[in-house]
Amino acid sequence: MHEHDLKAAQVQGPDKGSLQVNVTSSLGLIPIQNATVSIAYTGVPDVVLEQLTTDNSGQTERIELATPPLELSVEPGEIRPYSEYNITVSAPGYEPTQILGTELLPEVLAIQDIRLRPLEVAVGEEESIVIPDHTLYGEYPPKIPEDEIKPMDETGEIVLSRVVIPEYVVVHDGVPEDSGAPNYYVRYKDYIKNVVSSEVYATWQEEAIYANTLAIMSFTLNRIYTEWYRGKGFNFTITSSTAYDQKWIYGRNTYANVDRIVDSVFANYLSRPGVRQPILTTYCDGRRVTCDGLSQWGSQYLAGEGYTPIEILRYYYGNDLYINSAESISGVPSSWPGYNLDIGASGDKVRQLQQQLNRISQNYPAIPKVTADGIYGPRTAEAVRTFQGIFNLPQTGVTDYPTWYDISNIYVGVSRIAEP
Repeated sequence: MHEHDLKAAQVQGPDKGSLQVNVTSSLGLIPIQNATVSIAYTGVPDVVLEQLTTDNSGQTERIELATPPLELSVEPGEIRPYSEYNITVSAPGYEPTQILGTELLPEVLAIQDIRLRPLEVAVGEEESIVIPDHTLYGEYPPKIPEDEIKPMDETGEIVLSRVVIPEYVVVHDGVPEDSGAPNYYVRYKDYIKNVVSSEVYATWQEEAIYANTLAIMSFTLNRIYTEWYRGKGFNFTITSSTAYDQKWIYGRNTYANVDRIVDSVFANYLSRPGVRQPILTTYCDGRRVTCDGLSQWGSQYLAGEGYTPIEILRYYYGNDLYINSAESISGVPSSWPGYNLDIGASGDKVRQLQQQLNRISQNYPAIPKVTADGIYGPRTAEAVRTFQGIFNLPQTGVTDYPTWYDISNIYVGVSRIAEP
């Protein structure tokens, strides 16, 4: 432990953060029941603090664990504002996996997804994933300046005709020229949730998290829209290098409030009048590194002063900045109907929802089966409410925008398991 970590360990408690671990098979969205989950403080890895067992949704109960005080993460400082925990997971028929350094912040729910490899496809050794420091605490290279709008007439550059939310992005886990760094196929929303959790603290004001999320999505969609790396001959969408792009960390945890925020705005991006492409929204921490774009710590300060997300963004990027919506969302069976589905609703969209929930319930049996009759009755509402509880959505029983697309994403995930 270096000195800052020792200080962090000394100030553990009285604050608490929550943790839930979700365990699925690496071969598909198959929850693993009765997995054993052991949790230890990273600084004292041999002392097991909690041992949990997953339910039939592959989830542990939510537990509270010690964290540093809240004030350390909502204002800039030198002491590490989060606790680090090691999580070891084992289950019969699967290779054990260990996450070293899951980050817990006070007063928010950390969600750690872990995928276990079945023994028949395992490589013969326990997978051990090390989570590095958060970007606001650790040392990372600053962003190399770039123009926010890319010229469209560069030789060989491929530019898409419209803004589309992709199903997947290909993340190169290193600098662009490092051919030895692995590429990971990551669902778009999961990528954004990971980056937001890596770039800002989940304890921040919601308005600041929204503003940073919109900047992160716009940056990502600019890379996608301009096919920036493919135009340079690379076979990936974006890198995990902070010098070139933004931080994505393989295997790290996210947070329930970050998940909810991303789910509610995932099809949005930032644009200028008369410019089709999402703008490349540069940002930096605003404390150790300054830049022409958004200051992350500054956004937290402005949110505390009562600024809305668009006001925060316009403060840094100018008043001619607008929030736009993508024309299309890839990888979903059908788009949201445009209004909430609730008890009394009926029609093809309700029937499609019911059919998707029934398929999901084959993998997640806690979700009750419903009759696919196109009528949104109490049992459909209960199935939706149960789905929402499993996937960390507000348990209203109403199929709103985030719920519709989460059901679509999980449906696609479970349906693809049988594909080669």
